[in-house]
Amino acid sequence: MQEYIRKRVLDIGNYILESSATVRQTADVFGVSKSTVHKDVTERLKLINEALAMEVKHILETNKAERHIRGGEATRKKYREN
Repeated sequence: MQEYIRKRVLDIGNYILESSATVRQTADVFGVSKSTVHKDVTERLKLINEALAMEVKHILETNKAERHIRGGEATRKKYREN
């Protein structure tokens, strides 16, 4: 694995851990695609730092479980503004 990819993977993992950010939010911050973030944290991070990978996986699972709530809130906000 190239060094810049290794650094990005660790940076992304630490960012998600510190901020509990979603994949989409993380992709915006780092200027990469959602697919890249997902591949970095689900495949590459395991090879570099397994403990960090497990913590990030837990956060992503929590975000996934809550996404229907966030979507409902966004829809409610949209129609209240109109």
